[in-house]
Amino acid sequence: MKYNQFETFMKSIRSGKLCIGCCITFADPVVTEMAAESGFDFCWIDGEHGEMDRNNAMLHMMALKGTDCAPFFRVPACSHTEIKKIIDFAPAGIIVPMIMNAEDALYAVRACRYPPAGNRGCGMRRGNCYGNIPPEVYFKESCREPLVILQIEHINAYRDLDRILAVPGVDSIMIGPYDLSCSMGKPGQWEDPEVRQVLDDICVRTRKAGMILGTYAECEFQRWRDRGVQYISCINDTGALIQGFRAMIGSVKQGFHAEK
Repeated sequence: MKYNQFETFMKSIRSGKLCIGCCITFADPVVTEMAAESGFDFCWIDGEHGEMDRNNAMLHMMALKGTDCAPFFRVPACSHTEIKKIIDFAPAGIIVPMIMNAEDALYAVRACRYPPAGNRGCGMRRGNCYGNIPPEVYFKESCREPLVILQIEHINAYRDLDRILAVPGVDSIMIGPYDLSCSMGKPGQWEDPEVRQVLDDICVRTRKAGMILGTYAECEFQRWRDRGVQYISCINDTGALIQGFRAMIGSVKQGFHAEK
């Protein structure tokens, strides 16, 4: 659609480029605009753990209009109501957290698509450019937008992965490695053989199913790339801010000592 850089993102994915994103948790849309200006391919606007309300969500997506950065929005839960609150603002992707099984996956897909493929309600607003896109064009685009992105972040979802991957209409799997490792009783233990095997296996099976593969990761970027990941949210806004502050403090201290 016109407002969401969907085609820009998909062109990058099809070309084999690794797309890099930032997770946005602050309410102020200036943060998202700054992330786009910094060169991120997508912004993951977080409605699950961040401080977003519905109005903030729309403003963050508007901040990306005219950039090359695609807006993804993570809803708080696998809920038709929560998806409905956001989807008419025209995100390029809806991220649905804590998918547990194929039934959750089907529920998420149906909430993102109009009948007969789903049960999305008609409340066209920003998605059809406030009425400037003809209905026949809008409904055709809505068959593939937004991307339906399911987070696999619990061991129960891994155990039902084959059925989840078989659900028609799922566009992408995004791994949530922190929650997944926690659900295995091994939080953040990336070198643990069992954790590594599960992460490797999700990647192999997702790519084999022909779906777009993404993850949140703050380290081991080459390993994720080797696993076939196509997009990575590599930092959140709080982390970027802290790192920037620390770098500035270090630079000042270094300069101070050099001048003495």
